[in-house]
Amino acid sequence: MPQLTAIVTGASEGLGKAFAIELAKRNINLVLAALPGPGLDNLAKYLVKNFEIRADVLETDLTNTDSCHQIFTYLTEHRITAHMLINNAGIGNWDWFTDKGTAFYKKQIDLNITAPVLLTRLFLDQVDVTITSYILNVGSMGGKFIVPRKQVYGASKAFISYFTKCMQLELAGTNVKMSLLSPGGINTKPELLVLNQQLKGIAKATIFEAEDIARIAIDGLFKGKQEIVPGAANKFLVALNSLLPQFIKNAIIKRKLKGHG
Repeated sequence: MPQLTAIVTGASEGLGKAFAIELAKRNINLVLAALPGPGLDNLAKYLVKNFEIRADVLETDLTNTDSCHQIFTYLTEHRITAHMLINNAGIGNWDWFTDKGTAFYKKQIDLNITAPVLLTRLFLDQVDVTITSYILNVGSMGGKFIVPRKQVYGASKAFISYFTKCMQLELAGTNVKMSLLSPGGINTKPELLVLNQQLKGIAKATIFEAEDIARIAIDGLFKGKQEIVPGAANKFLVALNSLLPQFIKNAIIKRKLKGHG
């Protein structure tokens, strides 16, 4: 079997960086895609030096749909077949809807929805049908719950969930395995770490380090899990959400929102 190659989007920091390191530990070559900046080159050099894998760097803005095509043009030109696609890049926020302008929401939709769809389509065109290939779509617990101030972000992750589940049915019986990752909170930035440290009880138990999420996700992907929900607390909340009537959930959300205007 040839050495596998994985495309990781949003690879320069946070969960994307954790994915890159986890895959390199497993001797998987990488195509790292992210916005231009020093982080991507430094990461690639670190991975090549420490894990002796190949790491190609593509500095690109995936909110531009041409960038999706450019990634696969690059692969064709360099005779690289991608065996894994990690659709990780995304934009989150915590704002009232009118606090952000239309340009922000267009960018959020382009990155969170359009890019994963196009990349998945292009990835399927170039798979080696003789071996197993893998797609991991990064969703969110936010896509399962109705949460004001996460209106477009949550909707985009709900889209990813629906899209993934449809594709899993379409790909049944093929050598392409697709998984949905639905994590809770992740300590990816210093400001999030500060906020997450203030949480207590079950809310605190839903938070994970990026490195742990990446390891759990890749393990689940290789095992063929259709949906990966890290942590017992997150699994409990998913089950509870399916049982509670909507009017009770709405009452809880409204109570939480009071005083946060």
